[in-house]
Amino acid sequence: MSAVPSPSLAAKRPRGRPRKTLDERDEGNRRRALLRAAARLFRRQGFDGTSTRDIAAAVGMHSGSPFYHFESKGALLYAVMEEGMRSAIERQAEALAAGGEATDVLRRLIGNHFGTLHGTGRDFIPVMLYESRSLNTRQRNGIAKLQREYEAPWMPVLQALARQGRLRADVHLARLLIFGALNWSVQWFDARKRASLEQVTEAAMRLFIHGEPA
Repeated sequence: MSAVPSPSLAAKRPRGRPRKTLDERDEGNRRRALLRAAARLFRRQGFDGTSTRDIAAAVGMHSGSPFYHFESKGALLYAVMEEGMRSAIERQAEALAAGGEATDVLRRLIGNHFGTLHGTGRDFIPVMLYESRSLNTRQRNGIAKLQREYEAPWMPVLQALARQGRLRADVHLARLLIFGALNWSVQWFDARKRASLEQVTEAAMRLFIHGEPA
């Protein structure tokens, strides 16, 4: 018969997974902080003009610390774009959940896209638009796949509007023109000087859809 451990010994034996150290518990927070800082700096200074030392300094780390989380500056650039796209896809799914008429759905899609461009975490889109050349082929393919996933829900809405005779252009051209126009707003939109996001959403609707009130 095997010996039964005493209650005192059993109580001291750790159960389940070992507790995480403070550094391990903080790892997720540090990674997110690096992504936010990198996105902001890549947008302001460009990928080539930003060093890992700059990024580390922005979050109070030693210059080599980012390499604990990302194997290279290029991997960090890709992570910024990937994280941003996945977050945008999640927010868009929430905007689509209410359903409704095609016009209402398009208005929510456009409003949500403007929010993605100019709201919290907005730096990743300009980085993706202007720094994709710094990705390798595998990374570019990964981002392209996420972009297709993001844009796919727009097509049924535009097709429905085309059947109603309300879309001002061919469906495929309309999709390209709409995204081109919305994304270009990163060059000029300033909520302190120009219209609100709600106002530019309505302006976009009038630009692309017949029958929208002036």
